[in-house]
Amino acid sequence: MSTMKRETKIWLIVFLLGGAWLLYRATSSGASTAYVRTLPFSESPASFNDYTSGLASFSLSRTVGLWVAALLTLAVMSFIYKDNPFYKLAESVLVGVSAAYWMVVGYWTVIIPNLLAKLWPAWVHSWAMPGMAPVRDEYWFLNIVPLVLGVMLLWRLAPQGTWIARWPLAFIIGTTAGLKLVHFLQADFLSQIRAGIQPLIVMDAASNSMKFWDSVSNTIVFVGTLAGLVYFFFSVEHKGVVGKVSRVGIWVLMITFGAAFGYTVMGRIALLAIRFEFLFDDWLWIVDANGSRSTW
Repeated sequence: MSTMKRETKIWLIVFLLGGAWLLYRATSSGASTAYVRTLPFSESPASFNDYTSGLASFSLSRTVGLWVAALLTLAVMSFIYKDNPFYKLAESVLVGVSAAYWMVVGYWTVIIPNLLAKLWPAWVHSWAMPGMAPVRDEYWFLNIVPLVLGVMLLWRLAPQGTWIARWPLAFIIGTTAGLKLVHFLQADFLSQIRAGIQPLIVMDAASNSMKFWDSVSNTIVFVGTLAGLVYFFFSVEHKGVVGKVSRVGIWVLMITFGAAFGYTVMGRIALLAIRFEFLFDDWLWIVDANGSRSTW
């Protein structure tokens, strides 16, 4: 209990010192504030030239949004220490806002143009999409099928008859699996086969000479693919030549998995760097990457 109290006191002191420093930065240098330039029909973030020329004005809404984004970023990063209520709050906000955002996007980009606009084009034209033609297509009645399936899918929210939602759900899963199968066959399976059967000796048609590095690249891909396939060929015991080739296949697989993992890690590090840049540049004004606040 004493350890927990000591830990609570330490974190309370850290929060108080951090809050005092943020207050000092905000009052002394104007950090953690957002300025905008008012346009005839919108607002845009103000630049340094807008600020010096007197065209920039303080934006309370953008400043509040800046603080909310910064505090939520710190709340997510607090998980590095341990699971805590701040992280759980940020996680819940992220999930809820994302679900609401994609629900709105799906409504305006899928339901309105692909369903309602097909069934009642004049009505949708009058209030949602004035640029569309208010005339029904020749086979407009076919759109009643997805409307019925959508209503059946929402039946899962009813207290009784939830089994009705299984029929459109099965239709969606089956249709999506069929479409994705064709897509992945063309994008992944066939493209990998095509990349593995390139000519080992690449000739330049203009000079009638061999392209050395292209030939080396194709040879490495062919040998690596063959060795990887031999590793998964278990009908023959991996001894002798087959065993040596399969060990080469293991190295090829490990290099492939390592490159994929490294690519994923670098992508996550890039996202982390963006968040640090946001905190140190946009929020705290500790760094000025673009040189836009040299005298602010």
